[in-house]
Amino acid sequence: MLQKLFGFDHRIHHVRTEILAGITTFLTMAYILAVNPNILGATGMDKGALFTTTVVASAFATLLMAIYAKLPFGLAPGMGLNAFFAYTVCLTMGYTWQFALTAVLIEGIIFILLTITNLREKIVDSLPATLKNAIGAGIGLFIAFLGLQNAGVIVNNDATLISLGDITSGSALLGLIGLLITSVLLIKRVRGALLLGILLTTVIGVPMGLTHFNGIVSTPPSIEPIFCQFQWEHIFTKEMVVVVFTFLFVDMFDTIGTLVGVTSKAGMVTKEGKIPHLKQAFLVDAIGTTAGACLGTSTITTFVESASGVGEGGRTGLTSFVTAICFLIALFLAPFFLAVPGAATAPVLILVGLMMMSSAKKIDFSDYSESIPAFLCIIFMPLAYSISDGIVLGLISYVLINLFCGRFKKLTLGMYILSAIFVLKFFM
Repeated sequence: MLQKLFGFDHRIHHVRTEILAGITTFLTMAYILAVNPNILGATGMDKGALFTTTVVASAFATLLMAIYAKLPFGLAPGMGLNAFFAYTVCLTMGYTWQFALTAVLIEGIIFILLTITNLREKIVDSLPATLKNAIGAGIGLFIAFLGLQNAGVIVNNDATLISLGDITSGSALLGLIGLLITSVLLIKRVRGALLLGILLTTVIGVPMGLTHFNGIVSTPPSIEPIFCQFQWEHIFTKEMVVVVFTFLFVDMFDTIGTLVGVTSKAGMVTKEGKIPHLKQAFLVDAIGTTAGACLGTSTITTFVESASGVGEGGRTGLTSFVTAICFLIALFLAPFFLAVPGAATAPVLILVGLMMMSSAKKIDFSDYSESIPAFLCIIFMPLAYSISDGIVLGLISYVLINLFCGRFKKLTLGMYILSAIFVLKFFM
């Protein structure tokens, strides 16, 4: 039964190892249960409903990964993508969260079609590797900046745009204490360091008057306020196209990078360089995103934290099955997770941003035709407060620089088409 359901082979796999790996993956991912409601709640969405939706969407997608793709990966609302949803689409561009949810639904449906027709890999191949790596690094800077803002470490300044806040008291001090604690836990390789960091910081916030507990266990809050709340009147606008396109590509690069990186670490890549059940994993990601939009959350994606479970020996769908069960158990702990202050989740945003910055190591900074577009892509994300603008300006600059330098062989038809679409975005 285990072999049929999860691809478990009793000759090379061990049930105890897979269970421990699944729990480990959950512990490293569970911070999303506190972070996602805080981020999306900034748009006006109900935080209680967001907690329930985050749990249910994560459990559903991870369970689907276990049974259909039979891979040891956990899925949940993606970091960076939830920030784009809340801070760019809603708070910067001025659209409602219903508009953003509609964009996520459309993205999920398009992803399903692209995966079934095998076009997903072809679209990714049309972008240069440099920009793929730059996107991950740029999102890392962006969400780290959000973390610093959420804790009040970085504040508004009319003279210089931003400046250092009062770090000697209040949420800024708690955020920095949490950053120190979580950093030490990570360096010491403590299992579940990110979640444990949130827990300890939350407890420290009690005597500081920043954490207010109203219980630990309760029945899950209703998702009715955000369930299937779509806004159809804008689906044919250029703004919707830009938002969907950004969701599409950021999710695509994030998932591919995670799958390639984690499977390589696990030694699961074949001699021909193929990842087992890759198409199924892509389809799970797409279905998860579509279902997540209906439930009321941002894009669902494969979490790089799955590497922690793989590091513990997880190799089959049994690992992700255990992770899904852990999510369902957490469903009844809503009061605790919703009591976590923004200052306690800020350190996780900062440190996850650091982890995402690692993709910058793959950029050839000695080749200016590669590094200049990559740098523009990275730096415009936090400074323009927009992930989409970073991608747009990165690709346009890549095409123009290499075009004027006569390096035509580096450019593909897909790059020309995408950059032309992006240029039109600024004039329409």
